[in-house]
Amino acid sequence: MTEPVFRRATRDDLPAIVALLADDDVNGWREAPGEPLAEGYIHAFAAIDADPNNELVVCEIDGAVVATAQITFAPNLTQQGAWRAIIEGVRVSSKRRSQGVGEKLIAHMNDLARARGCRSTQLTTSNPRKRAHAFYARIGFAQSHLGFKRELK
Repeated sequence: MTEPVFRRATRDDLPAIVALLADDDVNGWREAPGEPLAEGYIHAFAAIDADPNNELVVCEIDGAVVATAQITFAPNLTQQGAWRAIIEGVRVSSKRRSQGVGEKLIAHMNDLARARGCRSTQLTTSNPRKRAHAFYARIGFAQSHLGFKRELK
C-alpha cells in the first residue's frame, strides 16, 4: 500500500467525502451521495472551510480519497483555559479498513491538535460501533465520560 497523504479537504473532495459518510453500516442511511449534492453539504463545507477553528481532512492513497475526519479546536475555561480538539465524522472506506489507515488518520488529527496547543483530543462514536470502540481504546483513547445527545426539532 502506498503511504497515505493527509491534507485539508477542498470543495472538489466533497462528493468523495459524502460517499465515505454513506459507506457506513451504522449511519450511512442518513446520507445522500451522488450528484448533484444536497445543498446542505455545500453550505456546511463552506462554513467549516471558512472557520479557523475547524478543519476537514481527507486521506488520499494513490490519488483516491479513502478516509476523512473533521477536527474542531475549542477553547475551554476548564483546565485553566486549556484548548481541546474534538474529532468528528471519522470515516475510512470499507475497502481500506483494518489496513492501518484509521490509525494514521487519528495520529494526524492528534498532530493537528498538538500544533494548535490543545491539551487533549476527544471524540464520540455510536454505541453499536463495538469494533470502533476497541480501535479507539487500542490507540490510546480512554472511555472517560458518558455522552448524551438530543435531536432538536
